[in-house]
Amino acid sequence: MTAKGQNLAKLERVLSHSFTSNELLDRALTHGSLKKRPSDPSYERLEFLGDRVLGLIIAELLIERFPNLSEGKLAPRLAALVSGRTLAGIARTLELGKFIRMTDGELAAGTNDRDSVLADCFEAVIGAVYRDGGLDAARQLICSYWRPLITEDEPRVAKTELQEWAQGRGLELPEYTVVDRDGPAHAPKFTIELQVATQPTVRASGASKQAAEQAAATELLAIIKGKP
Repeated sequence: MTAKGQNLAKLERVLSHSFTSNELLDRALTHGSLKKRPSDPSYERLEFLGDRVLGLIIAELLIERFPNLSEGKLAPRLAALVSGRTLAGIARTLELGKFIRMTDGELAAGTNDRDSVLADCFEAVIGAVYRDGGLDAARQLICSYWRPLITEDEPRVAKTELQEWAQGRGLELPEYTVVDRDGPAHAPKFTIELQVATQPTVRASGASKQAAEQAAATELLAIIKGKP
């Protein structure tokens, strides 16, 4: 069932954070497949928290790095940096999949190496670090892995690139639909569903509809570019 047997002290060293209790970290590494009752712990609630903490710290880093850029210029950078693809990539460098607890069936299916699971679990770990050590501890973790990714190069706006891809093939334009909105008014979370022709439908979330749409477009482009 898995990674509970892994030495969490090793992961703590990689994260550069020693937890007061392993309970929070263990919960952040527990996949929903182990839940027998809805009330059983898993990483979803910590993921919800970690998503907000990550967005806040990355927004802060961007504003510090680019003091003269408008919100419209910062948004695509933020979307790219908090995308599932970026999170999963960093999670793999941490070998986070080895520590995720799930059923043997899910393990055999390779679920612990799926981008979506790695990204969600890493957000949960960020949430756990925040709950255990506060904002400074979360900031230290995020800065250590994300600061090198913040470059002067302006990222191509994913929505524009996806639209050009569709138009170049004579396809209908991408369709973005808000399928969920939660969180308080001062810190909402929008979930967008994106559909383009015969491509797989993807969902992504963000602190605004624009950010969620950019994140969804980034995810779909990653899928498209992975195809021959």
